[in-house]
Amino acid sequence: MKNALVTGGSRGIGRAVSIALASEGYNVIINYVSNEKAAQETAEAVVAAGGTAELLRFDVGDAAAVAEALSAWRGKHPDEYIEVLVNNAGIRRDNLMVWQSPDEWSAVLKTNLDSFFFVTKEVLQPMLLKKFGRIVNMASLSGLKGLPGQVNYSAAKGGLIAATKALAQEVARKGVTVNAVAPGFIKTDMVDGLDEAALKKDIPMNRFGAPEEVASLVVFLASRAASYITGETISVNGGLYT
Repeated sequence: MKNALVTGGSRGIGRAVSIALASEGYNVIINYVSNEKAAQETAEAVVAAGGTAELLRFDVGDAAAVAEALSAWRGKHPDEYIEVLVNNAGIRRDNLMVWQSPDEWSAVLKTNLDSFFFVTKEVLQPMLLKKFGRIVNMASLSGLKGLPGQVNYSAAKGGLIAATKALAQEVARKGVTVNAVAPGFIKTDMVDGLDEAALKKDIPMNRFGAPEEVASLVVFLASRAASYITGETISVNGGLYT
């Protein structure tokens, strides 16, 4: 059984990634923190795509909760391991820095960056022992370019990109690759409240992307065909920033 864990897998890009991995024969472990209904809907879509699904509820920004949940999963699957990890969970708390509260800063860093360390550390050793693993981190245009009103989000995603480069060098000899995907404006609830009509004028393709267009890249990076690609950050932004 091939297992893939998708954090924040219940909606948006996470849901599209879960379904795409299912079509490649993975048992998809769908992490969520609160919206069980959406997670169950994603699980049903995974099964409809020909895969199998498990729901695993934990807060990616809580080190103890992450360790407990993944320890329990290993206990139930003693002969298996998670060979693909997609660190997708993320939140936005946009505000100009002059008005940004400490809570807005820390919440974004915890969910978008600390979670990378907490979750990856729990699944990394079995990948190294098996000499095969794929880690795909969901970065952002904001982490490459920086966006006003997103000092916290840009810091988190920029840190994730740097961590991707560093970890890739640590584990490459063991057959584990670590890459990042940096979406631009993708039609999910993460862009709710943004002025799509105004923003798409700056995008050469003149449209927002679809979650499935991000998911197809994630699936490629998770495959054996991408075995010589590591430490990279690949943009999916319609030409907005190159």
